[in-house]
Amino acid sequence: MPHPRVEQLRFARSEWQRGLRGLSDEDARKRLLPMNSLSWMIGHLAWHERLIWAERAQGLAVEPILDAVATGQPASTPDLAEMWAAWKRMVAIADPFLDGLSTDDLERQLPHDHRDFPYLAGTQLQRITYHYWVHIGEASAVRQMLGHHRLAQFVGDIDAKAAYRRESD
Repeated sequence: MPHPRVEQLRFARSEWQRGLRGLSDEDARKRLLPMNSLSWMIGHLAWHERLIWAERAQGLAVEPILDAVATGQPASTPDLAEMWAAWKRMVAIADPFLDGLSTDDLERQLPHDHRDFPYLAGTQLQRITYHYWVHIGEASAVRQMLGHHRLAQFVGDIDAKAAYRRESD
């Protein structure tokens, strides 16, 4: 069974997908200043997954398409299908690593994170989980401004999908 913090990340991911259900490429590429486009947000979260779970955790250099949506890069309006595909590939790379994490692992630095300050894996896990929630709110606001109706109400069914569970190790 995955660590409870990993389950929380997965719930945030599922809420991210739920909140963007039914989005067209045309609307995903619209940019309502000063916010980024929705397609950029999808790619940006895929980039963050890549940074933490592919690069820092596993030493993998993958998905160069995501360099364009990294923190600090100019705003863009990438193709929605390309960003969703990259996001799905990054989640597929991340999940096997995440499934193996224990509480002890979360209290250590990721194996390929060579920054001077000891950034704990657990802190990185929390950071990306919270990053999703920031963009879930932003995406909901953008969709409302675009005139979309019947949007997902956040937070979804946390009781069934990610209820509190005590850490067992």
